[in-house]
Amino acid sequence: MTGAIAFVVVAAMLCAAALLVILGTAQVYLSGPAALEHDGLARGQRAPAWTLPDTLGVPRTSPPSRPLQLVVFADHSLKSFPSVLDGLRELVASDPDLDTVVLLRQRNDLAAPLLAMLGLDGVPVVTGTPALYADYNVRVGPFVIFVDAGGRVRASSLVNYDWQVQKLRQLAGVPVDPAEVPAPRWPRRRLARAGAWP
Repeated sequence: MTGAIAFVVVAAMLCAAALLVILGTAQVYLSGPAALEHDGLARGQRAPAWTLPDTLGVPRTSPPSRPLQLVVFADHSLKSFPSVLDGLRELVASDPDLDTVVLLRQRNDLAAPLLAMLGLDGVPVVTGTPALYADYNVRVGPFVIFVDAGGRVRASSLVNYDWQVQKLRQLAGVPVDPAEVPAPRWPRRRLARAGAWP
């Protein structure tokens, strides 16, 4: 009887260890630099369409009515990236026709006042959902995606410096060639429901 209990205990410990190894490997794969390279949406891909109220209750939409929209995926943590803030402030000031919006992952009453204190007071802040972030394939921030009036992604990347914001804006100004339009990719949320994504 004691041998059977010992066998069950050892088998349970081995199963737990194997599970921890699998979860650890998945965590490294999903958080490494190679995984981050594939975050966001590819140039030419269709961006999610949405209408959300900003902090003042004004409805904001994507795709935009203007020729180009900058969707910034960030919150109060943007203060940790002063160079990105400089780039965003410069871009908003120099490109008044650009429809810029900060999209939060979830409700955060401190984000809008803090962003205003950081110099982004004219930029609307809207509250999204984790599912909307998943549709954009965004896990980390600050991340920016430029979307044109047709709903196509013009540029998309994680940003850490002001020059990256400027380069992405330049790329967004170049029309998407039909040959650039990638095959549709399923958002992670749909793949997770299908059991094909962790």
